[in-house]
Amino acid sequence: MAEIEEYIGTGRRKCSVARVRIRPGKGDIVINGKPYGEYFTRETHKNSIMLPLTICGQESKFDIWARINGGGRSGWADAMKLGIARALEKYNPDFRGDLKAEGCLRRDPREKERKKYGQKRARKKFQFSKR
Repeated sequence: MAEIEEYIGTGRRKCSVARVRIRPGKGDIVINGKPYGEYFTRETHKNSIMLPLTICGQESKFDIWARINGGGRSGWADAMKLGIARALEKYNPDFRGDLKAEGCLRRDPREKERKKYGQKRARKKFQFSKR
């Protein structure tokens, strides 16, 4: 029995974690068992997910299967982008230069700042009253 070649990449952004598997195919993208159109309705999110594939010229050459949890839509999209880029790099190390130049291999480190006691939110204070 022939082994199916499959490449795995993990992407993270904010609180989101995406475990991405790519394998040669016809370009189907499935996220948590559903087509990616059901998860991402904004064109910016769809473009973000497809960016690594577009850079490498592999748009319809891979089937992508992903498990995403945590966070929200923007975090999911950026986590998917990083996961796909890492998987493509494993598939062909020559793609690394192009992906790195476009910033697809960099994990965005920004996280939500915690709320502090005595304040409304992380930085917003309660209204000061003199009298």
